[in-house]
Amino acid sequence: MTVKISPSILSADFTKLKDELAALEAAGADYIHIDVMDGRFVPNITIGPFIVEAVKRASKLPLDVHLMIEEPERYVGEFAKAGSAIITVHAEATRHLHRTVQAIKELGVKAGVSLNPATPASALEEILPDVDLVLIMSVNPGFSGQGFIPGSLRKIEIVRKMIDAAGRAIELEVDGGIKVSNIKDAAGAGAGVFVSGSGVLGTPDYKKTIAAMRAAAAGC
Repeated sequence: MTVKISPSILSADFTKLKDELAALEAAGADYIHIDVMDGRFVPNITIGPFIVEAVKRASKLPLDVHLMIEEPERYVGEFAKAGSAIITVHAEATRHLHRTVQAIKELGVKAGVSLNPATPASALEEILPDVDLVLIMSVNPGFSGQGFIPGSLRKIEIVRKMIDAAGRAIELEVDGGIKVSNIKDAAGAGAGVFVSGSGVLGTPDYKKTIAAMRAAAAGC
């Protein structure tokens, strides 16, 4: 399984965001993860399409955009236009998940579906044939720097089996509390894409940290 590291710019220094993006690219990141929060679906407000567009201009890496917002179908067009390579929505946040996923794909963007910690893997059964990525939240979304919820490993294992049974090239991503010290556990459970905010951006040497993460995950 290919290991991909997707640093979350939620933990970046926004006063020098262009420099942070260049440093992450030079350090070997595979994606740039952008957390979009609306203060309704999660208790925090972050950034919108204009920042995504600015990040797109400043980085050559694919933008892994995570919409932690109510009714994401209202905004997928704006985020696609801003330069998203992947748009992930929450199963809990939209009434018509299949319609939303199809709308993303019709915009020429890869579509992902995310599950909160309390949402069972079975919520993916009907939508799995249509997605390009599944994102398992290993913290309750809303703030960076939280600790990894150990029970998430079992859900990752279940979803990995579902993806393998489907026989499709669906990426399995995990987000929340990922660090060098625990990435091996998440990889061993079946994840292949790892979102890390403070686990990368809170360290003094991004390149060294990403290399250590990649080596630990690849060793499973």
